[in-house]
Amino acid sequence: MCGITGWISYDRDLTGEQTAIDAMTQTMACRGPDAGGTWLAGHAALGHRRLAVIDLPGGVQPMTATADGRTEAVLSYSGEVYNHRELRAELRSRGHVFRTRSDTEVVLRAYLEWGAGCAERLNGMYAFAAWDPRTQELLLVRDRMGIKPLYCYPTPDGVLFGSEPKAILAHQAVPAIVDAEGLAELVSFTKTPGHAAYQGMYEVRPGHTVRVRRTGVSAHRYWGLEADDHTDDLPTTVGRVRELLIDIVARQLVADVPLCTLLSGGLDSSTLTALAAGQLAAAGRGPVRSFAVDFAGHAEHFRASDLRPTPDGPYAHALADHVGADHRDIVLDTAALMDRDHRARVLGARDTPDGFGDADTSLYLLFKAVREHSTVALSGESADEVFGGYGWFHQPHTVRADTFPWSVVDLASSFVGGGRTARTALLDQSLVGKLDLAGYRAARYHDALAEVPHRDGDDPTERRMRELCYLGLTRFLQILLDRKDRTSMAVGLEVRVPFCDHRLVSYVFNTPWAMKTFDGREKSLLRAAAQDLLPRAVVDRVKSPYPATQDPRYARALRAELHRLAADRNAPVRPLLDERTLRAALTDPTGERLRASTELVLGIDAWLRRYDITLEL
Repeated sequence: MCGITGWISYDRDLTGEQTAIDAMTQTMACRGPDAGGTWLAGHAALGHRRLAVIDLPGGVQPMTATADGRTEAVLSYSGEVYNHRELRAELRSRGHVFRTRSDTEVVLRAYLEWGAGCAERLNGMYAFAAWDPRTQELLLVRDRMGIKPLYCYPTPDGVLFGSEPKAILAHQAVPAIVDAEGLAELVSFTKTPGHAAYQGMYEVRPGHTVRVRRTGVSAHRYWGLEADDHTDDLPTTVGRVRELLIDIVARQLVADVPLCTLLSGGLDSSTLTALAAGQLAAAGRGPVRSFAVDFAGHAEHFRASDLRPTPDGPYAHALADHVGADHRDIVLDTAALMDRDHRARVLGARDTPDGFGDADTSLYLLFKAVREHSTVALSGESADEVFGGYGWFHQPHTVRADTFPWSVVDLASSFVGGGRTARTALLDQSLVGKLDLAGYRAARYHDALAEVPHRDGDDPTERRMRELCYLGLTRFLQILLDRKDRTSMAVGLEVRVPFCDHRLVSYVFNTPWAMKTFDGREKSLLRAAAQDLLPRAVVDRVKSPYPATQDPRYARALRAELHRLAADRNAPVRPLLDERTLRAALTDPTGERLRASTELVLGIDAWLRRYDITLEL
């Protein structure tokens, strides 16, 4: 796992731009703490930061392929290709000679053999740039599910690109400008594929390639969710899910560095941990190492809710004992969550203040602690989107809602602070009106619906549930994957997400909703496929999302930070705030009522200061 960046300029010679490409590359040192490199020639400058996971001495980048003393291609690559062994064998049969064991060289040789078509042959999570000196063309590729990020900034004579916005913003020609649409995207808890908050910048869409030529920039979709008939009966479907999971986990356990799982005690992470435990034991590599996050005093402060009916600890421990895992709880306190340096590092990782407040900080601190023991971790992201785990799949009012189902319950607020008020409550109402958040969200929702593939003859229920599954996989999941990538790579930890394997996603996406809920519960197929691996308590546990601290001292500490901000009349966020609501927040004795909105406002203020943002509203 790494960070990539680069600059293509057809009107200038970039060989003298070492300082510029070094500055762009250095912004991603955390993504690649093990090594860094650049390659410059003619109209191209590529940068790379490396986190070494496979073939530690052999995967140095940018990597070049030469023939007869001539450079044929240059690659800057981030990610993991899990079928690299099969591809290596096929490429060898076609005459390619390999110098390393790295999957990087497999991707490079695959590009030479198949050009842009190489993307369709890769199984994994990846974002890469291939520069072809022969044709003077750049190819940008992003994995099917959008696990690894990739941003692009077209210029009058070429393009700038990077794994994160900060790499592009480090270039002297790129101003940090955010317009009304960019701000609406941030505060409305919407993740539009291809969208970036910064003006002029966009994200390469999942499952897409972007080709940069002297004549311009063009995008092509090489993969997407399609509507196919599902002909397997229920036992066959459950068996196929199990077969896929076994194969996926086996592929993703390959690493030349210490590996672990992130274990919450829920069905998703427990399934991955149990499968990993069995496979590692069979290979003589056990026991599996697992980690869970917890909060000091969480047991006494925990309050059950519809969103979080149970704490994670007892279930994580039950699973760890069941499979013999080497398990460790990472216990965090309020002081760590409110530490200004920690919060600043999270903002620096995410580049925008659109996150989950303390849940982002705790995730960063969890990863920081895990990185002391492991370089690679397996995580359960996308199981809820694939198998239908969230409450909004099962609640009639959210299923019927003519909007993103998670916005009905204002998940962004409920995730961090109980959902008592919208997280935009502290913003000036004239600003909220100018941003037209309801209209913006509605437009993005209907854009998404227009993409959904349907089968002829589907009944209304099947049609609607297919829409909800598509929305979850292409919109909500992108929020979670971006969060997971940024906070993990900020500490040089590679997080793999087995449930995002495109074979599993495609298969289950086309499974009828009645099968996905055949036992009357959420995630029926996954539960049936894994129940013999897990303790009964874990099998029967009701969905509970990533935890947030319920320590009342945290909300009071947030309120104290808000007091400091309110005392600073020059705070850059002040013109964006509603003064009456701000005064109400400052007098709230608990700090809980406007907790989510306070998190957002503090984040926006820090962002405006640190990134020297120009708002064009």
